[in-house]
Amino acid sequence: MAWITLIVAGFFEIAWAVSMKQSDGFTRPWPTIMTFLTLALSLGLLAISMRTLPLGTAYIVWTGIGAIGAFAVAVLFLGESTDALRLVAATLILSGIVLMKLSSTS
Repeated sequence: MAWITLIVAGFFEIAWAVSMKQSDGFTRPWPTIMTFLTLALSLGLLAISMRTLPLGTAYIVWTGIGAIGAFAVAVLFLGESTDALRLVAATLILSGIVLMKLSSTS
């Protein structure tokens, strides 16, 4: 159950990163509210998952999901670049998440 909680926390991390971008520096009210709401949910679920999972594993997987997810949203919906170095970097982050999960005993 801790892994599911952590994955959901990672999705909320993606949501707060995207809504923060949409808030235009916290000048737009609804995206700003969504930023803080999804940030609170993300951190809360991360804390719950850390009851069982080791700190290093949970934090790396959480930030990795957020990084890869935010990158994917930015590329697919916000028109950001997909040059080779950015794709290699994203692949390395994803590889790290998979390796961290495989090395976890929880």
